Amino acid sequence: MNLRRAAVADAAKLSLIGCATFIESFANDHDGDEVVRYLATDQSPGWYGRELANPANAAWLVEEAVGCPVGYAMAIPAALPGTDRVTDFELKRLYILSKWHGRGWGAKLFQATEDEARARGAKRLVLSVYVDNVSAQKFYAARGFETIGRWIFEGFDASEDFIVAKVL
Repeated sequence: MNLRRAAVADAAKLSLIGCATFIESFANDHDGDEVVRYLATDQSPGWYGRELANPANAAWLVEEAVGCPVGYAMAIPAALPGTDRVTDFELKRLYILSKWHGRGWGAKLFQATEDEARARGAKRLVLSVYVDNVSAQKFYAARGFETIGRWIFEGFDASEDFIVAKVL
């Protein structure tokens, strides 16, 4: 297993793992056609290529020894309601395929993101987490995050998320 910084050339890998983990996480409670539409745009190789080309953003990949992606994280200058783009850094996505849960890779991806936020001088690390994703809420609470608000994620069908923050 390998954890490394992602580059523009990794856009297709991020797209594949992004789509796979999103379906694995949300197929049970979101409209299938809406999920497919969302994945075709906001999880496409083109979307990741544009995001990775932006030096303000950062991403990491977890890969098997043979190079197949099994997890990733992406972070951006904060864009959530109630956050500050200058002083907050946002963990936009962190997903691991379930077969690799419990092996510490989520914690390593999180640590890479937190280290990046500190290196950039961020005062807080922020993120949104789906109100029904209790396991993710526990993961972040164990790392010092506290709820600072709520918002409606409108990427496919509207769903409510908690906005959480950790002071760095």
